[in-house]
Amino acid sequence: MVKVSIGVPVYNVEKYLRRCLNSISEQTFTDFEVIMVDDGSLDNSFNICQEYTAKDSRFKLIHQENKGNGGSRNTCLKYMNGEFITWIDSDDVIKPNYLEKLLQVQKETDAQIINCMFYYIKDGTEHYFDYTPIYPNLKRIELSGRDALKTVLLDKYKIIELAGTLVESSLYKGWYCTEGVMYEDFGSKFKLYPRANTVVAIPEQLYGYRQRNNGTIGKTNQPKTFLEELKVSNNMLTNVEKYIYYMDIMNFSEKKIYKESIDYITGYSLYRANMLRSEEDKQLYFEYVNKYKEKLKRYWNM
Repeated sequence: MVKVSIGVPVYNVEKYLRRCLNSISEQTFTDFEVIMVDDGSLDNSFNICQEYTAKDSRFKLIHQENKGNGGSRNTCLKYMNGEFITWIDSDDVIKPNYLEKLLQVQKETDAQIINCMFYYIKDGTEHYFDYTPIYPNLKRIELSGRDALKTVLLDKYKIIELAGTLVESSLYKGWYCTEGVMYEDFGSKFKLYPRANTVVAIPEQLYGYRQRNNGTIGKTNQPKTFLEELKVSNNMLTNVEKYIYYMDIMNFSEKKIYKESIDYITGYSLYRANMLRSEEDKQLYFEYVNKYKEKLKRYWNM
């Protein structure tokens, strides 16, 4: 068994893929495997992946018909043999000490989930966040899995998230990502945090998240039609229901659960609606989301 399995879903990223894979091969910690799943790429991505399997036995490549990012993650999990798992988007990069640092923190804390902060890359330039105005004395956050989930629900610490994360592989037992929708891993924290004994977040910015030319920190293959967006939203609303469930079992007041849920849906739906092409689709989308909000109102008699 290797120490770390690195999952890299790949789809039409020939422009960025070598930078991603080079950042992995240059890790100071070397006991890892890389599971690359080419999800039916239409560009040169598959051939680029083959270059790395030919020169480094730690890199393994699986090709499949397009199933979306969720389907690619499911395939990755089938082939992973590591004690820990981390995911790298195929247009992102990691610092050379990414694995070494996260494993060091894991050894010191015996945590099952370790998060680091991210920086973002735009037009080839790295941009780092100054967190000191928000967290002036931040060195390390160490919480139980339950308390980590609570901070997410309350939006207290932005760094308790799942970008730049090392997870004990046992937490993925029985795991399945919804296929055919974007942001299928949006609710990962709802599944993983309750299973973890300890969640640790460190302030080091070790994960490079690529910002595309559209001005948002995000990926390609964004939904363009109402039906495509509806798939995304159905997945998002399922996660809202998980969100409500966990707030409920943590004894938040009904009014607080309702307010947080509505805020969550409203903010997210505004962001998603802006990706639709036609005004008619946007109107249909808002009607759908508003029906769900009315459902919540009836549920709490508010």
